[in-house]
Amino acid sequence: MDVEQVGKTIEAALDLPIRYIDRSRAYYLALGYDNPYRWAHNVDAPFAPLKKPLTQSRVALITTAAPFKPDAGDQGPWAPYNASAKFTEVYTMPIKPAPALRISHVCYDRKHTSAEDINTYFPLQRLKEAAAEERIGELNSRFYGLPTLRSQRLTSQRDGPRILELCRDDAIDAAVLIPT
Repeated sequence: MDVEQVGKTIEAALDLPIRYIDRSRAYYLALGYDNPYRWAHNVDAPFAPLKKPLTQSRVALITTAAPFKPDAGDQGPWAPYNASAKFTEVYTMPIKPAPALRISHVCYDRKHTSAEDINTYFPLQRLKEAAAEERIGELNSRFYGLPTLRSQRLTSQRDGPRILELCRDDAIDAAVLIPT
């Protein structure tokens, strides 16, 4: 095998999917926790059938994307992981004007994904189109931001109930959750 073939073989071996479950378990052990990370397991799914057709439903968008923070460093497309851009509390913002959101605060495959198209992680424009084409009812005037804290306790006991409260306040019939 010549040098070029060896290089291609090594590159192919390194170009594998990221094993997030294994990585998260190892990360928690490296932090000194007594147990590896435990992935959520819910016996009952927290979903319910729609009470009316989607074409008559008020729809909300829930995202894990972060509001742009001008003083938090690079957050644009192809940006490296940026912990400074992370948020830790549920937030809400109006959908008009279109919000400035980013995903540099989460880990994702930056070799194959650029985050150049906001619709890949915040499909507000696609939902507006669906509403205009009457495929969904009314699009809510604000969206909700859900932090990615890797804490099942915070997600299930604090953040999830807060999102539910906001959805109830806005009389939401259906929500589209876009995790990043």
